[in-house]
Amino acid sequence: MPSSEKSLTYPTSHKSNQADNYHGTLVADPYRWLEDPDSEETRTWIEAQNQITFGYLSEIPAREKIKQRLTKLWDYEKYGIPFKEGERYFYFKNDGLQNQSVLYTLKTLDDQPQVLLDPNKLSEDGTVALSGLSISEDGKLLAYGLSSSGSDWQEWKVRDVETGEDLQDHLKWIKFSGASWTHDHQGFFYSRYDEPNEKTQLEDVNYYQKLYYHQLGKSQSEDVLIYHRPDQKEWGFSGGVTEDGRYLIISIWLGTDSKNLVFSKDLTNPNAEVVELINQFEADYSFIDNDDSVFYFRTDLNAPRGRVIAIDTKNPAPVNWREIIPQSAETLESVGILNNQFVADYLKDAHSQIKIFDLKGAFIREVELPGLGSAGGFGGKRYDTETFYSFTSFTIPGTIYRYDIVTGKSELFRQPQVDFNPDDYETKQVFYHSKDGTRIPMFITHKKGIKLDGNNPTYLYAYGGFNASMTPSFSVSLLVWMEMGGIYVMPNIRGGGEYGEEWHQAGIKDQKQNVFDDFIGAAEWLIANKYTKTEKLAIAGGSNGGLLVGACITQRPDLFGAALPAVGVMDMLRFHKFTIGWAWTSEYGSADNPEEFPALYAYSPLHNIKPDTAYPATLITTADHDDRVVPAHSFKFAAALQEAHTGDAPTLIRIETKAGHGAGKPTAKIIEEAADKWAFLVRALNVEV
Repeated sequence: MPSSEKSLTYPTSHKSNQADNYHGTLVADPYRWLEDPDSEETRTWIEAQNQITFGYLSEIPAREKIKQRLTKLWDYEKYGIPFKEGERYFYFKNDGLQNQSVLYTLKTLDDQPQVLLDPNKLSEDGTVALSGLSISEDGKLLAYGLSSSGSDWQEWKVRDVETGEDLQDHLKWIKFSGASWTHDHQGFFYSRYDEPNEKTQLEDVNYYQKLYYHQLGKSQSEDVLIYHRPDQKEWGFSGGVTEDGRYLIISIWLGTDSKNLVFSKDLTNPNAEVVELINQFEADYSFIDNDDSVFYFRTDLNAPRGRVIAIDTKNPAPVNWREIIPQSAETLESVGILNNQFVADYLKDAHSQIKIFDLKGAFIREVELPGLGSAGGFGGKRYDTETFYSFTSFTIPGTIYRYDIVTGKSELFRQPQVDFNPDDYETKQVFYHSKDGTRIPMFITHKKGIKLDGNNPTYLYAYGGFNASMTPSFSVSLLVWMEMGGIYVMPNIRGGGEYGEEWHQAGIKDQKQNVFDDFIGAAEWLIANKYTKTEKLAIAGGSNGGLLVGACITQRPDLFGAALPAVGVMDMLRFHKFTIGWAWTSEYGSADNPEEFPALYAYSPLHNIKPDTAYPATLITTADHDDRVVPAHSFKFAAALQEAHTGDAPTLIRIETKAGHGAGKPTAKIIEEAADKWAFLVRALNVEV
């Protein structure tokens, strides 16, 4: 450990006498003042913290070399998956170091692509991002959403595809919404909130979402309210028009719970009422397609790993529902209909498996994928005979294939060229047992020929929540880590969706400790099997994964050499009081509930920092404009950690400006942050570069 680290002097974080009574338990909250990101005191604190952090990082000799390598490797063409509307194809492409990917259109695959929308021209520093799009069925109109500085708030506009000119339409105060066009191409459905307080729009809670129809050429004030529920402030609405144009399918979500309701509206009848098809929050229902009045859904009702059912809306009682594709050993992630057949996307031990069935549920074939990895795409219309998909793994950059559904053949469409040899690396999947005996899968990737002598710098990354599945994917940043001799490890811990809803449920609310035990178990397995040792082991995660890292270093500060919690949920007693945080109570529980408070208090990272404890070298990362997980979580955690920490390891916070939770972050900022993270670990874990 360099001697200079002993002399780090952290900014003063004054402590107030703030305390709250939770069901008889008095809980101090001395850094409550940091919840106001725009107060003069907080801005001064942010500047002081950044001065120390960036000063520390800039003095690490390897940082510039790492940044140069990241920049060189990042500079390759990245392709999105093509999709078709009307007579046109659309796809995204990034030339290499562009801050934002560009949307292109072309009429045949052999044509010269035309730029339809280049977000890089919307801001000097790349902080305005395209955050949503919907193209009319005839392929002539593009509705698109823009987000600034990483905010969840969107503004939507409409562009003429042929001319590239924007129409006068301009919609605001949209969040957590797409857009879906009617088949007359005269307008689209979308969801929005009421206009918030201008000063506190990045912190205020979001309630009472409403579903609207916007008619082209009219002002937003004239939009038609389609559905809202003044009696249900937490309900959110997603409206989608069926492929035949006949119905509006309204999916009602409640927080982040995977259970939803499904309502519908007959668009052929102007006076049709909204019909409640599924009106109990009992399972997940994802609409696939319809044959007239028969609706197909992917659901986990009585099938935690997913199945396909048919509901005839003329006889909608559950006793009349038909099972088309039963639950299998694998987890059914999503389903579409192409070539009048079901294309089903499964997860088998956290890697992709694509199967095709006829409309009666008979198995036709499995799609041959290029290897063990993650496939995405397979979009299109009911009778399309071609589709496109991407395939990626830890050592294969996102490669695009065209798939002929009739013949079952894949052909390479676009292959990125990255300056490295994938044959120099290997990936294996192992299984280990968590504290309670549960068998957990884990991917390990590294250069071939490493020695299992316990001396390898290792980066252990996970998420563990919200039914999100962690699958193999390519990352330039991770490639640079492995080039330096590092090992990358990704365990598929509970709380995710890798093994269906049961796996998810085993990691929520009062079962959340399982998630931390699974992650700690991964670290212990790596050490026991001589991949690494405490002094060489770093843990990392973002958002809910930031919570994971925070909980693990407060529970086992002795086990890790370094920690990188990013945009983490650190205050488990107050997370529901900001923006969309209330929606996470279905995952975490709420401190307002006397039965749920004890579990939250027991693991809340902020409340389990112990005085006079030596914590691992820690680099907390957040952004001053994060309106998903407000930066107060990271601010308060950093202040408390710096006060309690003993020993020489640095405990720093890196606060990005003009950025949010992560979506839409410009390439330049991503590279800078990656360089800082690896430089921090090079020093903390004593890695030779």
